[in-house]
Amino acid sequence: MSETHAATQDQSATRSLLRLWPYVRPVRTRWFCAAFIAVVASCLGLVIPLVLKWIVDGPVAERDPGGVWLGALYLLLLGLAEALLFGLRRWLVARPLAGVEADMRADLYRRVQRLPVSFHDRWSSGQLLSRGTTDLMLLRMFLAFPLTFLIVNGVTILAGFAILISQDWTLGLVLLVPVVPLVVVCSLFETRYALVARQAQDQVGDVTTVVEESVLGIRIIKGFGRHRAQAVAFGELARRLRGTELAKARLLAGIWGVITAIPELAIGAALVLGTVRVADGELSAGTLVAFLSTALALRWPVESIGFLLAMSQEAATATARFFEAMDEEGEESEEAEEAEEAEESEGAAEGAPQEVPQGAASGPDCAAAASDGVRFEGVVFSYPDAPPGSVPVLDGVDLHIRPGETMALVGGTGSGKTTLTALVPRLYEVCGGRITLDGQDIATMPRERLRGLVSVAFEEPTLFSASVGANVAMGGGSSPDVERAIDIAQAQFVRRLPQGLDTQVGEQGLSLSGGQRQRLALARAVVGRPRFLILDDPLSALDVHTEALVEAALRRVLQDTTALVVAHRPSTVMLADRVALLSRGRVAAVGTHQELLRDNAEYAWLMSGADDHHHDEPKDTR
Repeated sequence: MSETHAATQDQSATRSLLRLWPYVRPVRTRWFCAAFIAVVASCLGLVIPLVLKWIVDGPVAERDPGGVWLGALYLLLLGLAEALLFGLRRWLVARPLAGVEADMRADLYRRVQRLPVSFHDRWSSGQLLSRGTTDLMLLRMFLAFPLTFLIVNGVTILAGFAILISQDWTLGLVLLVPVVPLVVVCSLFETRYALVARQAQDQVGDVTTVVEESVLGIRIIKGFGRHRAQAVAFGELARRLRGTELAKARLLAGIWGVITAIPELAIGAALVLGTVRVADGELSAGTLVAFLSTALALRWPVESIGFLLAMSQEAATATARFFEAMDEEGEESEEAEEAEEAEESEGAAEGAPQEVPQGAASGPDCAAAASDGVRFEGVVFSYPDAPPGSVPVLDGVDLHIRPGETMALVGGTGSGKTTLTALVPRLYEVCGGRITLDGQDIATMPRERLRGLVSVAFEEPTLFSASVGANVAMGGGSSPDVERAIDIAQAQFVRRLPQGLDTQVGEQGLSLSGGQRQRLALARAVVGRPRFLILDDPLSALDVHTEALVEAALRRVLQDTTALVVAHRPSTVMLADRVALLSRGRVAAVGTHQELLRDNAEYAWLMSGADDHHHDEPKDTR
């Protein structure tokens, strides 16, 4: 995060904002029309001083009441036209810019879904959430107001100064004097405000993370009576954010004061000089009134520069934060995906069997390769954030799970069992060696196809805020398959829920017990009748009676699939045909449960339930 932040600071605000163009391009016609209408409306305001000049030098000087009323009518019509045009501008941009925000949010969500697990290990959910909500709201507001009015006010100021110079160049030069100091002040303000704005938006992400974690972990907080400690931690972050926001307010107040004071002094000097010239007969009263009215009409465009620059800097920071996530390297490029899809289509057209992974052997060796099971060949893996030179979590793993075989994976804490199972569906990429399914290297397989062949049930079951049926059906399969999977996982409790399969389980499935969540996660893993099944200690939260029922049902399922099961208890090991002992990142032994109990002291010790603190193994807490 820090390196990304530093790289972002090197980008100019303009360069960052230009990256929004692909999203704005589809609505550019309406946006340019709205900007043009706003320019016309603003310039209409500059016509009002000219009408005043005509009224003062004409009807008022000639004592013509009818002319005064006519001038008043002109002013009323100009005011109404200006109001209607600004209202039309608002209507033109509201709907399309809401669409731009929705498109960016959808793209961010899709991108986050495609980013590898290692990305999510590094980024907090609160930072991503703030980018998808607060930052995108800032961008929509910027496109709707500050960006438009930076253009509108710039054109208005230029047109206004042209009118002032044309009325009286001497007084016009007086008002031009503050331009140089204003440019210098605005440049300094922009640089300082950019840093503080970035800091504030990052701190919003930190606060969002704490709030989210506190809500999801409310049972832990209450159970351990840690609400006061959490409140103190949140209060500290909130105070830091408050301090940063106050720093922004001080900068904004300073620039606003300077931008207000300098033009006011110039207008005061022009008023004194103009009054003297009117008294000397060098200038008409109407010209002075028009000049001062035009100068006062330019006050808001000039004074709003600080406010608009501040919002522009916040938008530039929000844009940079948005593209930080969008620029992260995904699991695979779209070009590679398209090529793989083309190859799949070509293979289907040639009549290739759909159940054989792409790239499997052909010819005489085809049958052997298509039934080779799962192979780990010299697999080496370290987490991306591991310190240089650290011991790999997995260091040369060699293992063969034969077709239709169930292999139990046993090892002490930190031996890398969970990490090994995460490599099969490519949640992480191997650092060395390779993994093959039926003879094909999984690194060459499209992830969508790979994850259609491999189904996973994790040790920590995760459910979504959806119905029970929808959670189970995420694993694929039809309604009968869902019913079958529920029976296999001994999750018949769902039929006793108020709406059965349509019952909403709530956020994280916390309305269910741990064993119920684990059974639904197991049902999700087996619902699609996968060819390869990865189970990470799937029965740890079940009572002994339910565990026995689930094991009996699982034995029938495992007969038709190739499975790797992480096991910590002898009852789970008994589901397997063979057992692999993982120790210090390597496969230390492979055999049946009885063989390893007889011939391997470490395995016998693990199955005895003894403590494993004496093992000097690389710790894997992922």
